[in-house]
Amino acid sequence: MPPIFRRVRDNRPVSLKIHIDDSAPPYEQVRAQISEQARSGALPVGYRLPTVRGLAESLGLAVNTVAKAYRALEGDGVIETRGRNGTVVAAAGPAAVREAASAAQAYAERAHRLGLAEEDALAAVREALRAAYGD
Repeated sequence: MPPIFRRVRDNRPVSLKIHIDDSAPPYEQVRAQISEQARSGALPVGYRLPTVRGLAESLGLAVNTVAKAYRALEGDGVIETRGRNGTVVAAAGPAAVREAASAAQAYAERAHRLGLAEEDALAAVREALRAAYGD
């Protein structure tokens, strides 16, 4: 399979592979691979991703499958859509920290309104983190 992405700077290929026999649905495979490559730096911040239609065609997937993966990645803050300028890998560090801080603030306010003690609110966060990170 030819590479799906090409870096403009050094022209090294970065590719995605969909495994039909994998238990993960194709959109999740696309989401996970792009997310991992963005996190590792294989897809650098600002890297322009192919269009939904172009990536779907390259991978032999339905357009809606790739669109679902892109929506999930955008929701996770991994990519951002810039209208006519395309979809690019987002800055993960500061943007992710800001988003997490905003979510933490909203949670703290909600826990306070519910009358939770600080220790109970923190215990709920610890449990959620364990579940999310698989600990």
